[in-house]
Order: sequence, then C-alpha cells, then structure tokens
Amino acid sequence: MSTDTVTMLAVIAGVAVLAPFVVDRVEPWIRVPSVVVEILLGIVVGPTLLGLVQPNDVVEALSDLGLAFLMFLAGYEIEFSRIRGGPLRRAAVSWAASLALGLAVGLWIAGPHAGLVVGLALTTTALGVILPIVRDAGQSGTPFGDRVLAVGTVGEFGPILAIAFILSGDRPAETLLLLLAFAALAVTGAILARQPRHPRLGRLVTATLGTSSQVAVRLCVFVVVAMFAAASALGLDPVLGAFTAGILVHLFLSSSDPIETHVVESRLEGIGFGFLIPVFFVMSGVTLDVASLAADPRVLLTVPLYTVLFLLVRGVPTFVAHRRGLGKRDAAALGTLSATGLPLIVVVTAVGVDAGELPEAHAAALVAAGMLSVLVFPISAARMQRLPSSGGRAVPAADDTHPTQRDDAL
Repeated sequence: MSTDTVTMLAVIAGVAVLAPFVVDRVEPWIRVPSVVVEILLGIVVGPTLLGLVQPNDVVEALSDLGLAFLMFLAGYEIEFSRIRGGPLRRAAVSWAASLALGLAVGLWIAGPHAGLVVGLALTTTALGVILPIVRDAGQSGTPFGDRVLAVGTVGEFGPILAIAFILSGDRPAETLLLLLAFAALAVTGAILARQPRHPRLGRLVTATLGTSSQVAVRLCVFVVVAMFAAASALGLDPVLGAFTAGILVHLFLSSSDPIETHVVESRLEGIGFGFLIPVFFVMSGVTLDVASLAADPRVLLTVPLYTVLFLLVRGVPTFVAHRRGLGKRDAAALGTLSATGLPLIVVVTAVGVDAGELPEAHAAALVAAGMLSVLVFPISAARMQRLPSSGGRAVPAADDTHPTQRDDAL
C-alpha cells in the first residue's frame, strides 16, 4: 500500500472522528445527522477544495464495503412480525403510487434515461435515519412507530429491487430470471437461518464470543460479503445482496440467546458505523461533482425543486394511505419522515452515474436535495407529531381509536 493511500485513509478516519464533534457543536441550534457532516467534510478534503483525498482502488474498495454494511444494517433493522398485515400493505400501496408518480415526474424533468434514475431516487426512504428519531421519541412499538418501520422498509427495499429492472435496459426477462434465482438463494438462506443450531456451531459461537476467534461475527461478515458477491455475480446490483444479508442475519440471531445477540449486534454495528460506513459517506462527498453543479445555475436551481418533489412524490401518497389509520396529524408526520432519503439517494445516483444513465451534475443536485431532506423533514415531522404521553407512547388519533384493528381488517 502506497504512502499516499495510507495518508488518505488517515484523513478519512480523521474526518469520521471529527464529524460527531461537529454534530455535537451545532446541536443547540440545529439537529444535523452525522452523514450530512461526513459528506460535507468529504467535499472539503476532496478534489473540490483541499485535494487531500483522491479516489483510488484501495479507498474505493473500502467505500464499497461501507455501502455493503450500510445496506446490511438497514436490512437487519427489519422486523416483519411488527409490520405484517395492514401496515405493510399500506406501505406497499403508497410506495407503488410514489413509484408511478416519481417516474412520471422524473421523465418530465430529466428525459428518458436520467429521468428513470431521478424518479427512482424520489421514491426512497432513509430507514436508518428516521428509526433512531422514532426510538428517541419513545414511539417504537406504537402504531405510529410500526408504520414508520413499514414505510421505511418498503422505501428501501422497493428502490433496491427496482434498480435491477429500471437499469436493465432491453433485458427485463433475463433480469426477472436472475431475480428469481437470487430469491431462491435468499429463501434457502432464510430457511437455514431459522433452523436450530448444530451443537458444535452453538458451542463455538458461545465459546468464542469473548475471544479473538469471534465465530459469530466472522460468520455474519461472511454472509454480508457472500450475498454482496452473489448478487454481483448474477448481474444484479450488489446492494440487493447486502440488504438481503441483513434480513438473513436477523433471522439467524433472533433465535439465539438474547445476550449473545446483543453482543454480536453491537460488534457488527461497530464494524459498520465505526469504520466502513463513514468511509462510504466521506467518499460520497469526495466524488460529488460540486463544480459542475455550481457551474450550471439551472441544475443548481433543481436542488430546492428536488427537495419539494421528495415531499410530494414520497410524502403525499404515504399521508393519503395512512390518514385513516393514524389521523391527519400523525399521517402528515409519517409522510414527512418518509420523504427523508439521503443514504439511498447516494446509492441510486451512484448506480445511475456508473451505468451512464445520470449526468454527474444531476446526481450532485439529488444528493444535495437529500441532505436538505434530512435536515428539514425530521424537524418538521417532530413539530407535526403530537407530544408522547407518559411511558413514551403516542397519543391515539381522535378519529382512530383502534388503528391496528382497522389495518388488519384491510
């Protein structure tokens, strides 16, 4: 490894350390997610300003692993037992409406090729960004919290799945067959994950939990990389493999001892959020084509336009689908949260640029709009959301005394 590469990795690691301090410093005035600061600092240390970091094979490989762990941990968050039934159906219907509306708007704004990527980006939801907000408000497990989980799940899995078809060009039938093959692989993995552990594996997992061997952690990392590679080998987007790996690992660990599960979870989050994921977001800032964005006033003006479109395309269908189950005020908060979409916007635009479908300036505008969405929308949703009652549970909407029963009846 060259000295330049080591120096760049040191700069990236320093930016990752600095970002939480910046967040803490500005928190009295505005709540800024760490990912926004990491991207902004990436712009500062990248070619646009200081030129301390340049993309190369080593750094880009670590960035790809960071993307894999980002989508893996997003998949791991999913708890189907909480969202099945009405919440999941409503979320799926609202996302389908968002997809149709987003593709129409994207084609109108950006033309036949770039418009597909733009439209898909408009339908995303940042599950990893909005779930901590819901937890901090004490609403996990409430009807509102379950709908946030359902909307975020579909808002992440739907776009990942749609990437394969929309960017498949003139081979949709082949793509469908590949997806079916990958689905068969995933279902097989899910069945194996739910099986009782072999006694030897159980003994090794328990015995190495506090040693250097770390069998459970190594096994989980293997599943992430293997599914990432399997999706890539099948010609699908690798993020689909990483996302699926999160679901499989969740199924595997859910049948384990709760203490062991907690330890493994914390170590996987340490690998992801402590090392690899910040590399991905810093490099997203490094490679962001800010110069071309600033050079064209017309593209620059699309940043506030895209921010509004996130709310219209993603937020409005979510509000309409959930207003009877939650009441207008809570449904408006849910719709606003659903329009928060930075991490997956970075993923979708990167795929679009790599495929030659999206100009870099438009990708930069979408990412900038995504940054605005995570700055503005969660704060707006918190103001719309009624204050939690004692015990942290949301106050039921006046026009919906039994929302869960109503959803199950749909």
